[in-house]
Amino acid sequence: MTQFRVDKEIELSKCPTHVDFGRSEKELKKDLKKIRVELGEFQDTLYAHGKYSVLICLQGMDTAGKDSLIREVFKDFNARGVVVHSFKVPTALERGHDYLWRHYIALPAKGKFGVFNRTHYENVLVTRVHPEYILGEHIPGIHSVDDIDQEFWDKRFEQINNFERHIAENGTIIFKFFLHLSKEEQRLRLLRRLALQRKNWKFSPSDLEERKLWEKYQHCYEDAINETSRPHAPWYIVPADNKKAARVVVASVLLEELKKYKDIKEPDLDDKIKANLALYKNELENEKE
Repeated sequence: MTQFRVDKEIELSKCPTHVDFGRSEKELKKDLKKIRVELGEFQDTLYAHGKYSVLICLQGMDTAGKDSLIREVFKDFNARGVVVHSFKVPTALERGHDYLWRHYIALPAKGKFGVFNRTHYENVLVTRVHPEYILGEHIPGIHSVDDIDQEFWDKRFEQINNFERHIAENGTIIFKFFLHLSKEEQRLRLLRRLALQRKNWKFSPSDLEERKLWEKYQHCYEDAINETSRPHAPWYIVPADNKKAARVVVASVLLEELKKYKDIKEPDLDDKIKANLALYKNELENEKE
């Protein structure tokens, strides 16, 4: 799955939104089931080892399939082993701190997986498309949109890189996935939301307003990916027009990369306990009711 990893500067317009594994939907579903069982087993070992955490960042345009991907990929995890955070418009409390604060306090503890559904990258995506949102952060020296220049965004990219470097050096394994959806597929998915009554609640007229800014968002995503894909925190561009294939890509990347951490293993038993295992077993087997 290394073909999806960003190791050099990319142009999103040249990256595919559809991948054909030559597998039927039934086969893709079977593939995912096998991988996620292995991921669930790895999570148990990660918890027992207790020295690493895993952070999975999901970004994508509306309808890219982030929610369903989370549901399907982590289905076989221990519920206590994975924590999902969906970041929406910052609250008053969150705006009272720097923009990374709410993300920092949501980081997974050692031994756990954390999934960010929308992430700290919203602060160089939505805010870049709508720079007026920055004014709500009450940053010294920023009095109007005119004060938000390229230097401001360059510094913010640097701050994000520093944040990710810091947590990586302290035991957080970082994965960043951009679910790359075509504009036509988004149109079809929005139409399905309108056609199916049980999905109507997901639709908002603002979805259409944001859709009009598609090209601007693509440019901002491209910049963010190129400025922040690093060996310790790589981006993966996942073709997202086929949801089932996208889930297999994400799950496969996670399993392949996590298996490289050979030091993650269950801890050895204390020598004294190990020497007396037969005694403990015998005691339990002979215990009277």
